[in-house]
Amino acid sequence: MSTGAPSVVLIRGDDPSLVAQGARSAIDEAVGGGDGSLMVEEYNAASEEFAISHVIDALVTPPFLIPRRVVVVREVGKLIAADANQLGQALQSPLPEVFCVLVGGGGTITPSLVKAVQGAGAVIETKVGTGKDRTRWLHDQLSDAPLRLDAQAQRRVEEHLGDDLGRLEGLLSALVGAYGKGVTLSAQQVEPFLGEAGSVPPWELTDAIDSGNVAEALHALQRMMGPGGRPAPLIIGALHSHYAQMLRLDGEVLSAGEDAAALIGSRSAFVGKKALAGAKRLGTQRIAQAILLIAKADVDVKGATALEPAYVLEVLVARLSRLGGVRAGASR
Repeated sequence: MSTGAPSVVLIRGDDPSLVAQGARSAIDEAVGGGDGSLMVEEYNAASEEFAISHVIDALVTPPFLIPRRVVVVREVGKLIAADANQLGQALQSPLPEVFCVLVGGGGTITPSLVKAVQGAGAVIETKVGTGKDRTRWLHDQLSDAPLRLDAQAQRRVEEHLGDDLGRLEGLLSALVGAYGKGVTLSAQQVEPFLGEAGSVPPWELTDAIDSGNVAEALHALQRMMGPGGRPAPLIIGALHSHYAQMLRLDGEVLSAGEDAAALIGSRSAFVGKKALAGAKRLGTQRIAQAILLIAKADVDVKGATALEPAYVLEVLVARLSRLGGVRAGASR
């Protein structure tokens, strides 16, 4: 293909908006300078009208009066095993004038299809990661942007977007539209375009709770529950997992994070070390109190009371934060 792009790509990841952006970039690269309205054929595996035979026909039929055909299949996680196998076989001998973009979504993509794509083209992961990986990804995106943000503006964007990094593309487009290309912006210039604060990962909530900072914990909770955020049962689940790890380590005589991680089923020594420190700080009685508070909140958000789930969670987080701010054996 004259575009230099692989003839087959699979775009997958955890964030649907980032997957969609990755797919759009792959399609644009395949189309090159051509007419996308003529060259692109789209199929959705989640559609009732979907038939794998139509996709196969598009892949094995040479394009007519156009330089290449771009076949896009969305929601490939919805493909049944038989259809995924047929598609994988068709991808083994791609026509030089046909480009295929498979877009994740709809469930788990069959391993045979992933293997077929790896043999014929490339699997593109859109996962951002956490911690340093997340910061590095954000800085890479900003470095490639048509304008620049100063250090303070970059920190503000990272803090504000939180886990919602799929919004970065729209934010950069709005900034370019307002200020033009090639400029360097300050945090003050960026601020009016930020919109609603994005969600945050669960560890920001649990870290604030563990420190006993009620205000920070409630702020993290509000961001987790914001537009497009996590439903109450998932937040309850994250809190339960956090304290269940401490409960598993309670009373264990360990000194290394690796040993603690092995006991709680984590591959991260850092996570194990944090859980071990939390277990020692709270002690048996307060860990048990936390588990009971979470259990009651769990049934409450599922309808045991007429209270709004947001209120139930706010009360729970405030109570857990009070427990987190008291060391084991201290009087209240």
